[in-house]
Amino acid sequence: MTKNPTIILGSTSPFRKQILEKLNLDFQTDKPEVDETPLPNETAHQLVERLAVAKAQAVANKHNNALVIGSDQVALFNDTILGKPHTHENAIKQLSSFSGNKVTFLTGLAVINSETGETHALVEPFEVYFKQLTLDSIEAYLLAEKPYKCAGSFKSEALGICLFEKLVGDDPNTLVGLPLIKLVGLFEKFGFSVLQQQVTKAQS
Repeated sequence: MTKNPTIILGSTSPFRKQILEKLNLDFQTDKPEVDETPLPNETAHQLVERLAVAKAQAVANKHNNALVIGSDQVALFNDTILGKPHTHENAIKQLSSFSGNKVTFLTGLAVINSETGETHALVEPFEVYFKQLTLDSIEAYLLAEKPYKCAGSFKSEALGICLFEKLVGDDPNTLVGLPLIKLVGLFEKFGFSVLQQQVTKAQS
């Protein structure tokens, strides 16, 4: 790998893109084509790590001299992966069940060197504790945001924050799907320093 690899985010999520922009790096985005179907007897932890690696690898196969980031996330309630509600009625059921309870997000993160195939991956947890939710507050939220294609029936990066009592985790960026603290650490395993890149950018 040359001294200045291309950084590629293996995702077209606008939210992950906004998070990565916080590191003030030049980067590209590319959509990974990956089958996200869970394997038989696969745990949520295994699933998100495998898919993060698979997404990074799918994009790395198309680029030279790149560090490619892959990420995947699931939300768990009572050890069950949350699905998308699709309907208003299902969303009310999901959010009502979360009232006063905890939902755990698991985010898989992987970085691959497209030249060597060297891969580093991890899974970062993050916990969301919900308020005691009234039916009126649930209805008001669903009316405003219509999160029927979102696992768990809420958008944590938007008005969903109004449903929460507290957040517990090492990095608030994890909740939106890209744990930056851990990403900086993975970059360093490849000898790539985010802060040193700032010096290079300033001098150019």
